[in-house]
Amino acid sequence: MPFHRFEDYDKHYLTPDLSTGLAPVIEGTYMYYCMISKEAGTGSELHYHPNELLIFPVSGKLNALVGKDRRVVEPGMFVHVPAFARHSMKATEEGPVHYLYIKDQTWTVVGLAEDEAVPDQAMSVDEINKVHDSGEGRTRAEGESQVIIEGLNNSFYPILNSFGDAPVSGRRTIRVEGERLAFTFTEVPPGDSDELVDNPHEEFTYMLTGRMSAEVNGESKELGPGDIVEVPRGGASRLVAGNEAPVRHVTISSMPFLENAIDNKNG
Repeated sequence: MPFHRFEDYDKHYLTPDLSTGLAPVIEGTYMYYCMISKEAGTGSELHYHPNELLIFPVSGKLNALVGKDRRVVEPGMFVHVPAFARHSMKATEEGPVHYLYIKDQTWTVVGLAEDEAVPDQAMSVDEINKVHDSGEGRTRAEGESQVIIEGLNNSFYPILNSFGDAPVSGRRTIRVEGERLAFTFTEVPPGDSDELVDNPHEEFTYMLTGRMSAEVNGESKELGPGDIVEVPRGGASRLVAGNEAPVRHVTISSMPFLENAIDNKNG
């Protein structure tokens, strides 16, 4: 099914012993695509994980830490968390926060404490919730933590000053490529149209503003804010902006490094 909305999926605590984050999870072939919700003043302890993480708030504010760099992040700011990087994301005291949260599938969505070694096998969301609910706590792997704190450079990318920014006059794209996942913000004028193309990578597109019509492998839908388009690797897709207003959307794409890692893992 190429079209989704987060409200159609059940929400789960992704790492309940380390974070208050509650999210639906849409599982692609190469990535987990989620929308995290956190109540005011709540969030995550310092932690890490072996997979790459992309974050883009859609409402509220985050007290965000990546490595040693701490920022207040609002809608319009993209955050890139490299694999193994120490980080923490907390909603400010002003109110709840909701943010796009995408991880590659070389690991699950379950994180590790800052001082915890990487186990041979990642826990699933169901497993970590059962362990947490039992009160026993997870069994830690022996060895040293692989967390990275130093040398991460700037992980914060301003895309918009705010979602209230005036529309631009032409088509605009801003792209940030990580090792495994790429983030692309796109803003297009009314009536803008893509050609029908075969996508070389898996893609998830989230509608921020405006209306579009989408076609994926022969299926079509009219899109509005909050709609999600999933395009499998090799799938044929096309987006056409409506004539009423400009459109903004963000797309997450798999990178060749990730595709090779997952394809080799799955044989």
